[in-house]
Amino acid sequence: MGSWSTQIDVTTQNFIETFGGLHSEQLNWKPNLQTWSIAQNIEHLILVNRSYFPIIELIRKGEYKTPFISKFSFVVSFFERTVLKAVHEDRKKKMKTFPIWEPTKNEILIDVLEHFSVHQSELKKQIEDAKELVEKGTIISSPANKNIVYRLETAFEIIVTHEKRHFEQAKLVLELKNKKNSG
Repeated sequence: MGSWSTQIDVTTQNFIETFGGLHSEQLNWKPNLQTWSIAQNIEHLILVNRSYFPIIELIRKGEYKTPFISKFSFVVSFFERTVLKAVHEDRKKKMKTFPIWEPTKNEILIDVLEHFSVHQSELKKQIEDAKELVEKGTIISSPANKNIVYRLETAFEIIVTHEKRHFEQAKLVLELKNKKNSG
């Protein structure tokens, strides 16, 4: 638990230190139509992370139903490995996200970093409050696809790894913006 909170704090600080001095035009700049802006990367993280909150709430209420497929440990293990590998920060291959996690195509307001910071605190609280569920080995479905199942512990690992990946993507956008301006 503490490791996830620490990783979230580090990632939050990285985003604020790296992008905190940028104005709206810089946060929303895109090198091309296929690449997300820095602001879109941040909004995407908030959308993904928040999509887990209702699942955790339903589990606490005893109202959450995992699909039958979750009863097979080899399936759970397969999805855990596959999804973690897919979101790893060192992975260079681009992936298409699920529609529920698509950021807006409109300009995102400059206070996106403030929203992100507040969201990160909320995320840490959700993780801390789910300690008992993690210890029980609770299995959930991905918020984007009921048939992708993994342990809640792995979901939190996916979240922190995914955040690092998008920090790297946002840094690349900034580098491209700086090259364009200096060239």
